[in-house]
Amino acid sequence: MRLGLMLGYASRKIELPVELVQEADRLGVYAVWTAEAYGSDAVTPLAWLGALTSRIRLGTAIMQMPGRTPANAAMTAMTLDQLSNGRFLMGLGLSGPQVVEGWHGVSYARPLVRTREYVEIVRAIFAREAPLTYEGKLYQIPYQGTDATGLGKPLKSTLEAAPDIPIYLAAIGPKNVGLAAEIADGWLPIFFSPDKYDLVYKEQIEAGFAKAGNGKGYANFDIAPTVSVVIHDNLQIAYNMLRPFLALYIGGMGAKGKNFYTDLAARYGYEAEALAIQELYLSGNKGAAMAQVPAALIDEVALVGPRARVKERLYRWLHSPITTLNITVFDVETLRMMVELLAEIA
Repeated sequence: MRLGLMLGYASRKIELPVELVQEADRLGVYAVWTAEAYGSDAVTPLAWLGALTSRIRLGTAIMQMPGRTPANAAMTAMTLDQLSNGRFLMGLGLSGPQVVEGWHGVSYARPLVRTREYVEIVRAIFAREAPLTYEGKLYQIPYQGTDATGLGKPLKSTLEAAPDIPIYLAAIGPKNVGLAAEIADGWLPIFFSPDKYDLVYKEQIEAGFAKAGNGKGYANFDIAPTVSVVIHDNLQIAYNMLRPFLALYIGGMGAKGKNFYTDLAARYGYEAEALAIQELYLSGNKGAAMAQVPAALIDEVALVGPRARVKERLYRWLHSPITTLNITVFDVETLRMMVELLAEIA
């Protein structure tokens, strides 16, 4: 198991932790990942960091597929991969209906079909075997709608791309997880529990491998969850540092009945707690929602507490199927400590 570094996305002002990323580069951390929601984008900060580093891989977690045509996403990936000397990791995801329809102004319908077609088109562009044509249920290239001019021309990228740029998919729903295992090179889960892998994910992952065929399996598929790390001698303080984050996602990142994170917490066995958090959060009582986040849930999806406790609990992750532990840390000292702890137990 190797370490990655998850930066997420900016809020009001972009303040890239350049020192943290450069130290990760020096320490041999596998990858740094950036994100986007409806503010800062994932690609621009990554390009900036790529110019200031030399070895660490550069991943998007994620580029929102509904916000870009497949061709535009492929162009971006090829450009950044060339500029970084082959360090780019293409993390893609659908986001959710509130952002897709409320921000990007496009339909969220048929997400599984969209994902499959999108990845097929991107891979065809990377391969550059012929001018691009595609006849899908959602994508037709050249465009063939009733308002088409009829002048669309199949084109092949002028930029020579690496045909094997790794594609990761962000997914937590059962069908999306299975699709990721089938068609992607890696999976970017959030709020991953190593204790619940067999219960919640294993069947879908292995069904995806079987559908892919050609020897697809754990050995050639990167399971790369994001894991928050708070090393603090006071365990309650550590828990409280993460409660706002979990409450935001479980409570506020989606409407009732359409929140993927509420559903995930329920599948982990915290249905009553998740519904209580959602009810409080959506009613505007965010503080009470945060207080409802169970310590047990935090321990399942994060690493918190004194150094010795974090080291002990790190074994759970090491002995799970994950291959890249993408940690979220707040300072260089915690990053160095995590590198040390992994070296001690590996």
